[in-house]
Amino acid sequence: MVSVSAWRLPQSQSSSPPHMTKTQISNTFEQVAILLELDGANRFRVIAYQNASRALATLEEDLLSVVKENRITEIKGIGKGIGGLISEAVLHGSWGNLNELYDKIPPGLIQMTGIPSLGPKRVRLLYEELNIDSLDKLKSACENNHIASLEGFGSKSQEKYLEGIELLHRYQGRSRMDIGLAYGRVLEDKISKIPNVAKAQLAGSARRMRETIGDLDIVLGANPEYQEDIIREIMSLPGIAEVKGQGTSKISLILEAEMLADTISNNEMDFALSESLSERSSNATIDAQIRIVNLETFPFTLAYFTGSKEHNIRMRQKAIEKGLRLNEFGLFSEKEAGNKIGMDAAKNTLICNDEAEIYKNLGMAWIPPELREDRGEIEAAIQGNLPKLIEVNDLKGAFHNHTTASDGAATLQEMANHAINLGWKYLGIADHSESLNIGGRQIGIPSGEIITQSLEIEKLNKHYLNENIDFKLFHGSECDILSDGKLDYSLEIRNSFSHIIGSVHALGSWKNRDESTNTEFLIKAIEDPTFTILGHPTGRILQGREGFPLDMHAILRKMAEFNQEGILKAVEINASPYRLDLDWKFCKYAKELGVPICINPDAHDTKGLNDVWYGTQIARKGWLENEDVLNTKSRTEIENLFGK
Repeated sequence: MVSVSAWRLPQSQSSSPPHMTKTQISNTFEQVAILLELDGANRFRVIAYQNASRALATLEEDLLSVVKENRITEIKGIGKGIGGLISEAVLHGSWGNLNELYDKIPPGLIQMTGIPSLGPKRVRLLYEELNIDSLDKLKSACENNHIASLEGFGSKSQEKYLEGIELLHRYQGRSRMDIGLAYGRVLEDKISKIPNVAKAQLAGSARRMRETIGDLDIVLGANPEYQEDIIREIMSLPGIAEVKGQGTSKISLILEAEMLADTISNNEMDFALSESLSERSSNATIDAQIRIVNLETFPFTLAYFTGSKEHNIRMRQKAIEKGLRLNEFGLFSEKEAGNKIGMDAAKNTLICNDEAEIYKNLGMAWIPPELREDRGEIEAAIQGNLPKLIEVNDLKGAFHNHTTASDGAATLQEMANHAINLGWKYLGIADHSESLNIGGRQIGIPSGEIITQSLEIEKLNKHYLNENIDFKLFHGSECDILSDGKLDYSLEIRNSFSHIIGSVHALGSWKNRDESTNTEFLIKAIEDPTFTILGHPTGRILQGREGFPLDMHAILRKMAEFNQEGILKAVEINASPYRLDLDWKFCKYAKELGVPICINPDAHDTKGLNDVWYGTQIARKGWLENEDVLNTKSRTEIENLFGK
């Protein structure tokens, strides 16, 4: 059973104003809007809190100054009543009578709103009509066909809810990569800046770059005489919702969105609050454990808590083969340790200044954290055959990107300008094909309008040539793979594009068919002479929906046959942190077969182009090197491969 915890109003951690920050108040108002809907409140009250939440989230001024100067109601979207509540929260740290609303709503109803397509209104209806106030009751009602017979719901809704419950169970306590890394990197950065902290590093599934991340693990190295003061500093950091446990060597915390109020950057990726992060429900939290160790212990603790469990078991086995024992505190003689355990056993550890020396003592090269999943990395490290993993700066462009011509938010020129600013040499445009409809609205470009985009691209390419700008736009299309395996658009139109990204979007029929049938139809699409790249191969949305059944090994084998004949057939790692599809577990197999991988952001705005960073982490996790990835190739090489 998935655990249930009620939402709580933030408590002031300051002795003077501001008692609450604008982020805390904005997040609280977002919660209040949901609670009001669950309570059946007037729609205008709900909208008022939603508007106030958005207004505060985008407020650039200092909120305390605005409150003190009595200008709070001058902010568009904030009325007198909510303005008074904001002032109370900022100046006094109290929330009027909102605690009554928080106490009133059963926690199970809040949890049910986490199911995709089951919003607060529908949750309330289920509660009123069928007295459903928990996931267990909802699951039982679906299995007994009680939801399908309820007016306004139906059998499809029932199926979606069952799938959503399964997803909640599966992903309980896990966050998408972008969200987990945002919290983890900010916490790591804040701890690193505390005086006398010698080292602080993110470990766990975040360091291994899993597509979803569990609890955060930070390993902190400091001399013993400073550790007590450091713990005090950590406890005073903003964004700590709750302290679950505190000792001399470990602190367990629950982090909330306020932790992200001050964001950081590194030379690869800006971890500022992105659109995807801001869409995360602001009440969501993430658990973090900080382990405090002496400097000589740091490398061993970092390696141990990086994991994976399977990798650590293999490492301990290698130590035993050499008459040694390895634990989180050291690497030491098995004979000398005897029956001692833990730190006592490690008193006479070999000195290792970093992880590389641990691996060296065990007869192997240092293994990048992304590879530590016991999928052949131990053997490769012993033999000296570890891959030189791809870097994001190796990418020279990407081929799956959208503009305002379909469902993008940026124009063709805006997308091109951002790609040039990234230092790319080319950008592939692949707007949706004409059959794609969402909610009865045509999303894709009609056949008759393709020539308009083609001419615009041609004009821009001439401009780049005349101005000696080393950049080119490729005019492709994200063609729907229809349910029978045929590609959208006529053959003549498909032949006019530089490249075709073949993607499944109408998942209904694909999800309801068996694996062999879906594989057969996908292979049919791949065999089309115009087909170039398989887009988001399974259609999965992380923590949102499972992909359709598919034999990916068979698909890759068929692609390999074409590539062996000199015909380009590539598969995409869709770099959107919502997808990260192709799954990293298939990358090594594609590499061995010689099937090119393409890291594509599937960008729908200029910021989306930056998502190639996430795709690159998945490529690294899948053992990929520069030469394995299509979009590391030069513009001339791409032109030759596309052949058009």
